[in-house]
Amino acid sequence: MKYVLLINAGSVGEDGQADGCDAQAVEDWIAFDKAVRDAGVMVSGESLADLVTATTVRVAEDGRRSVVDGPFAETREVLGGFYVIDVPDLDAALDWAARCPGARGGGSVVVRPVADMGA
Repeated sequence: MKYVLLINAGSVGEDGQADGCDAQAVEDWIAFDKAVRDAGVMVSGESLADLVTATTVRVAEDGRRSVVDGPFAETREVLGGFYVIDVPDLDAALDWAARCPGARGGGSVVVRPVADMGA
């Protein structure tokens, strides 16, 4: 079954980057990425560009589009990236989420099943 691990940075600086990105954190990410790949459970994954590159689109009920540029996060957590993994069950997905460096240091990893749309 496929699950998406949505990686949220717990604390983001004024520059739009997650706080605490030191050399050890980078090594932890490299190790986690290698583990997911070596286990054969990775379907896809990407790190997202800095928050300052974000653009938000909303469409009103009358069909008018609103576009807002800039780092306007409405919560303290900011989506920083994701992994899609293919594992036997939710427990296995939760184990991978707990191993993810993004779950530490005030961050979180949201685990959601990928909907099967019959395609």
